[in-house]
Amino acid sequence: MKKLAISGAAVVAVAAGAIFLMTRSASQTQTPAAQAPAAGAPMVAVSLPDNLSAQAELGKRGFDAVCAACHGENAAGKDGFGPPLIHKIYEPSHHGDMAFFLAAERGVQAHHWRFGNMPAQKGLTRADMVSIVSYVRELQRANGIN
Repeated sequence: MKKLAISGAAVVAVAAGAIFLMTRSASQTQTPAAQAPAAGAPMVAVSLPDNLSAQAELGKRGFDAVCAACHGENAAGKDGFGPPLIHKIYEPSHHGDMAFFLAAERGVQAHHWRFGNMPAQKGLTRADMVSIVSYVRELQRANGIN
């Protein structure tokens, strides 16, 4: 009886090992692009407004200089770096303008996405943030986020 139990356990272990190796080798034969988006790829498609206000134009320059490194061009997010701000999560009724000011000033503990914590962004003035928030809000409205 004991030999039968040991043989059964050995068969199960061999079968489990074979399944593991088959699934592992199958996943390794896929191209990386098929497994996940490339690091740094935009996370959402963003429609640009026909024209931006003067305030938002200033904000675009500030955003491109400071925020785009993580949040991507036109706030589309960057896979592996930072979330898209053109997303329902960041609509004004969920994350008001003050949330953006505080995020830049103090940083943010990760809570909606798995990119890790956002550090404070040193060197941005309140006027810079007014313009950047204006830019983000105009992009959001152009994409149906009100």
